[in-house]
Amino acid sequence: MLTSTTPEDLAAAGQDGAYRCWAVAYPLHETSSILLGSHEATSPRLALRWLRERARNVTDQLDMAYAQPGRYWLRDETEHEHALAYLTTGTAYQLALHDENTRYVLVAYPPGATS
Repeated sequence: MLTSTTPEDLAAAGQDGAYRCWAVAYPLHETSSILLGSHEATSPRLALRWLRERARNVTDQLDMAYAQPGRYWLRDETEHEHALAYLTTGTAYQLALHDENTRYVLVAYPPGATS
């Protein structure tokens, strides 16, 4: 299913105190994105947990060469701590993965974030 929902629309929807999370696929040569899922989390840690689950789902479907960055990110505890620090201080966190045909973007957006 194609959707025209933009990240800005999703972020605006999360202004009620929840951490808004979403995963979107951007197919090469397409004008619409594909929403792969969204979630509202009550804490930065739960937002990061959702990102990790979605990253695992995306990575599991990629060919080996394209899956490596996602697999590395899934094991990178230092980067996860950086993500938590960003979310805790009100800054959005984004992870991008890709293969030859599609770019996958996973985002956690804290309430009131400006970036």
